[in-house]
Amino acid sequence: MPTEIKLPQLGQTMEEGTIVSCMVKVGDEVKKGDVIFEIETDKATLEMESPASGFVKYILAEPDQTLLVGEPVMILAEKDEQVPQSFVDSLKAGAPASAAVEAAPAAPTAEPAEPQAKPAAPPGKVKASPRAKRIAEELGVNLATVTGTGPAGRITEQDVKKTAQAGPDAPPEPMVEAKLGAIIPVSKIQRITAERMLKSKREIPCFYLTVKADVTDIVELRTRLNKTGDVKIAYNDFIVRAVAIGLERFPIMTGQLEADTIRLADTINVGLAMSVQDGLIVPVIKDAQKKDIKQIARDSNILIDKARDNKLLLTDLEGAVITVSNLGAFGVESFIPVVVPGQCSILGIGRITDTPVPDNDDIAVRKLMNITLSVDHKVANGAYAAQFLDFVRKLLEDASRFT
Repeated sequence: MPTEIKLPQLGQTMEEGTIVSCMVKVGDEVKKGDVIFEIETDKATLEMESPASGFVKYILAEPDQTLLVGEPVMILAEKDEQVPQSFVDSLKAGAPASAAVEAAPAAPTAEPAEPQAKPAAPPGKVKASPRAKRIAEELGVNLATVTGTGPAGRITEQDVKKTAQAGPDAPPEPMVEAKLGAIIPVSKIQRITAERMLKSKREIPCFYLTVKADVTDIVELRTRLNKTGDVKIAYNDFIVRAVAIGLERFPIMTGQLEADTIRLADTINVGLAMSVQDGLIVPVIKDAQKKDIKQIARDSNILIDKARDNKLLLTDLEGAVITVSNLGAFGVESFIPVVVPGQCSILGIGRITDTPVPDNDDIAVRKLMNITLSVDHKVANGAYAAQFLDFVRKLLEDASRFT
């Protein structure tokens, strides 16, 4: 009997999804768990796995088509099984599939469509061979800055080495290719981001606090840990850890206004803003208050790898109570981030700069970092938020808290 494959709910808040690409063609054999579609939701592009095994008889969804959760996207059946056209028509019309099969078991069958060529990687996706990914990690090359010359724009080992040889002073490739005068289509992620940021500006009355943190000791500690440890630790990992400890001390910063009450979060999940070629995503480190610096680093690395390979699940993107956005890698010293709706605050991190500071009767060069906190004034007042930010700053200036 034919098997109807429906668009699944890939996360708690998912109501619809847009078909980015189909990974199989009519006539292909599919095993349960095989990736059959790339689906773009309001948060990320995710892989859809087949819930059943069989041979592809019909593909009911097309690229760029937006479907509601539960709508049919594909029909599977046994290799030599004929699928009644009435069955296919009933799915397109929204009729119950089982009723259509029973009503017309002997209906004329339609020949499968001509096999379709596997589509090229959609724009904005970083596609690279496993070896290229490994070489990029070894050479410290960001794959988002590499131009692929392989089939369908796939990044090869040679592409990575060529980028590495260009050196750090080479001008970075733009995140999105564009020419003056062009009209650029807006992806679903960009559209949803725009809507949420507009909602934030309209509905969240913010105030902003900025401090400088002396992270000289943290820089030294990170260098030492990365020389001897089994996991690479980034500056963001220290920041996430400090924020998690701070939110435990100042829990109102996890709150959301509900009528005449403020509902505080049950646990501390910290979002980590990441730039991708087709927008911005914020994977979430869950239960950050329960994890030491090495575990946070492991979780962060897993999320980064999943984001790079477009394998993030919606559960990886849900539940944050605060977001950390770090633009230091782009040379930005300070900026004011926009609070994500559903959160109380967001932390904007600038680059670490060597700065002369008074040291008794002398001048010392210390490594300082600007931190800007944007806060929903409906939830927290200035004094409380300032105490929270000062507490986080002091944590980042005390390397002993991370050992």
